This record gives sequence, C-alpha cells and structure tokens, in this order.
Amino acid sequence: MDDHAPDTDPTQHPRTARGTLPAFTPVPRAKERSNGWKPHIQRAFIEALADTGSVASACRAVGRAEVGAYLLRRHPEAASFRAAWRAALDLGIQRIEDVAMDRALNGVEVPVYSYGKLVGSRTVHNDRLLMFMLRNRAPERFAEGRPKGPDAVGKMERERLKKQWRKEWEAERNAAAGEEEAETLRSLNAKLNAGYENWHAQLSPRTRAAWAEYKRLEALDREEGYLCYDDPEHELYDAPEARWDAVEEAMPLPSPEGSASEAPEDSAEDAGPRCRTIKDEGWD
Repeated sequence: MDDHAPDTDPTQHPRTARGTLPAFTPVPRAKERSNGWKPHIQRAFIEALADTGSVASACRAVGRAEVGAYLLRRHPEAASFRAAWRAALDLGIQRIEDVAMDRALNGVEVPVYSYGKLVGSRTVHNDRLLMFMLRNRAPERFAEGRPKGPDAVGKMERERLKKQWRKEWEAERNAAAGEEEAETLRSLNAKLNAGYENWHAQLSPRTRAAWAEYKRLEALDREEGYLCYDDPEHELYDAPEARWDAVEEAMPLPSPEGSASEAPEDSAEDAGPRCRTIKDEGWD
C-alpha cells in the first residue's frame, strides 16, 4: 500500500468489485504519521472491507493494525466513517453468498486416503446447502413466497458470524481499555513532572548547583560501574583479607602439637596388647 498516494476527492464514491460504496468524510487526524490512517488509507480500508467482508483482511490489505481501525471507528467525528463501515459489511456479505453458491453448485474437493496415503480426491456436493441457497434466493419458487428459516448450514454460518463479531467487539473493547490506560499513565507522568519542576523551582541557586553536581556524579558512577563493596574508602568495602580472616576464625586449624607424626613412642605400649603381624621385627 502506497502511503504517499495523493488523496482523492472526498465526495468521490469508492467503487469495489461488488458495487459502489457511499461517499464518506475521512476521520480527521491530529498528526500526520507515515504509518497513520490518512484519508486515502481510510478509503482503501473501506473498499477492502467491502470486497472481503473481514476487518482483519482489510487491515492487512492496507498494512495497518486492527486496533487502529477500531479506535478510528470510535472517534467522535467518525459518524460518516462508521456509516461507510456498515455499508461495506453489507457488500461483504455478498461474498459469503457467492462462496456458498459456488460450493452448492460445484461442490468441494475432498482428499481421498488409502492406508494413510493420499491417493486422489473427489468432488462432494452439499444438497442441503444448495436447497438453502435456492430457498433464500428464490423464495417465491422454493419456499412458498418467503425465505425459509435457517437450517443447519444457516445456523453454522450464524454462529461463525457471531464469533467473528464477538472477536471484533473484544478487540475494540481491549483497544479502548489500552487507550484509557495509556491516557492515565500520561496524566500521572505529567503530574510527576509538574511536581518535580515545582520542587526544583523553589530551590536556592546554591542547592540547584549542588543538585546538578549530584546528578552528574551519579551518572559518572553508573557509567564507570561503581560498586561500594569494591571501594576501599567506602564504609561498606568488603576487603578480601578480612573475608579470609573471618573464615579462619570460623574454622580453626588443629594444633600442630596434636599431630600423629610427633606422638610419643610409648603410646603404642600404653594402648595394650596387640596381634603380631609378618611385618613386625623379631618374628621367628
């Protein structure tokens, strides 16, 4: 989608593959952004919506997010845009009818498997879908002059549309909630900034200079990766030798006088009688 395409006449009636849409006034934008909803983007979105019947597909066609489309529809000055949206969906319903009629007449290709392997395909026709289309497109001939109530196929289609509309409604609600939350954050940030500016304005020139020097030194410490535990001049300095001293105090070493290598010679005799071995001297 070319975002730099020139805007067309707002009174021009956009034409789609399925008919002519009513002219509408694009929603005014406060700022011009390269990825914003400019007038020609809004017209292209409405045309794509009329051709596809899907908000998601229309957004992909113009390269915009669905959230932006729903926010645009909620705009206070979007009455004309909303009317064009409804008209586009009415035209988009024709696409669903065309697809249903094509399936009713020509059937659908169903793959055929044999022992887990794809061996071909066959065309399957849905007679119930065909009768549904005939009763609703030609009620005077197939439904006694009035459209018949929805059968199983019609109910399935209605459930599908309900799920789609539910998804669109939830996306619109989430977008509104996100916009409200963002507005709350902007308001809080504005209040905090105003409070800081008011506090700073009441400081004396000497205090302002000291505050500026503090911010400069703080940024310098952060840039250099300063840690108080590595600074010998800081009261929280953690000296390596102090750590080793603490370990030695917690785990005292045994006294060298108590080692087995310097035990008195008569200790073995005091231990009582023992069995001789082949390594003992004087063994006969």
